[in-house]
Amino acid sequence: MADAVDMDAFAESFKAFAIQGDTKATGKDMTNKNWAKMCKDCKVIDGKKVTGTDVDIVFSKVKDKSARTITLGQCKTALEELSAKRFPKDDEGKNKTFALIAGKKPGTTGATKAVKAGGVDRLTDTSQYTGSHKERFDASGKGKGLEGREDRAENTGYVGAYKEAGTYDKKVKK
Repeated sequence: MADAVDMDAFAESFKAFAIQGDTKATGKDMTNKNWAKMCKDCKVIDGKKVTGTDVDIVFSKVKDKSARTITLGQCKTALEELSAKRFPKDDEGKNKTFALIAGKKPGTTGATKAVKAGGVDRLTDTSQYTGSHKERFDASGKGKGLEGREDRAENTGYVGAYKEAGTYDKKVKK
């Protein structure tokens, strides 16, 4: 098969791509989405001889009929089939195809990056607060907690502004 290529490095790459984006994946089998990502990231798909459609067709050929994934052995078979298209007149085509993948890890090109500044800084700047919200922070910007709220509810059991609050025990005969 691919004697000149480090097959342990290939197996590690297979596992890395197999678990990409799936928290429940074990790394023993790979979905079609991850297979296509591996072929694209490792430049097996060149857009001329091997396309995304070719990759999908080969995946469907090598997987078991009722399965949704391929194993490492099936991946090797699929790559051998793609290498015949990618390097048609080259005897070392299989080795070159395996070498494209060996030692590679999935890329995160185009992934969303966290914003370091902007709206969050503006929204958490307590010096710009107005109205009742301004009273909830001290001069350093630290929150005052309950003390920062002027209208605190009193749980005395009496209606607000009741003139005789706290006189119940005096009226009750003992």
